Amino acid sequence: MRDLLGGVPGDRLPHAEYKADFRQREFAVDGYDSWKLERRQEFQEPKDTSWRAYFGGNRAEALELIEGRRDALLQLSQLAADHNCRLLRVRVVEFPLSPYLEWELQSLRVRAECGELIRVVGPELIAPYELDGPLPELITLGSDTVYDITYDAAGLADGATRYLDSATRDRVAEFISRLYDQSEDIKSFMARHPVER
Repeated sequence: MRDLLGGVPGDRLPHAEYKADFRQREFAVDGYDSWKLERRQEFQEPKDTSWRAYFGGNRAEALELIEGRRDALLQLSQLAADHNCRLLRVRVVEFPLSPYLEWELQSLRVRAECGELIRVVGPELIAPYELDGPLPELITLGSDTVYDITYDAAGLADGATRYLDSATRDRVAEFISRLYDQSEDIKSFMARHPVER
């Protein structure tokens, strides 16, 4: 499904440059939803205190740190609303859950409770799109920006390729939107598949 990005050339951004570029563009244009697709089942997030606590064996502290993010997440949702923007995410979830997903689902639960629109999809729905490899990790911003986020072999974020093209942005947003419409809300998903707290 890399053809989703079309033949438009992208700009390779190292991790720090990608983060700075993202912050600069995040709410630069009002009225455009931000769509995110998460496919990988394992990541490494050593800069995240909750992730470190969880993988260091202290689940209670990890969950307490996630809960402590509510004010910031509520502010983010309000900022998005002020810019007439919804934050929408489709998370692919495979069973058995990876340790990373056990942790991330708790984080996504709190994000959803704070206003982010998050749905979960199983691998069976995306299988027809993965005949030539896994779907990329994608996020759209504004009217013309798509980031194809990349990771190294260990699962550490190592930057993104940025595409600046309105047709590519619309194509990616439409694809994720179709998946979203066929997915399950994270709240009902976690009610059916509770993760240990």
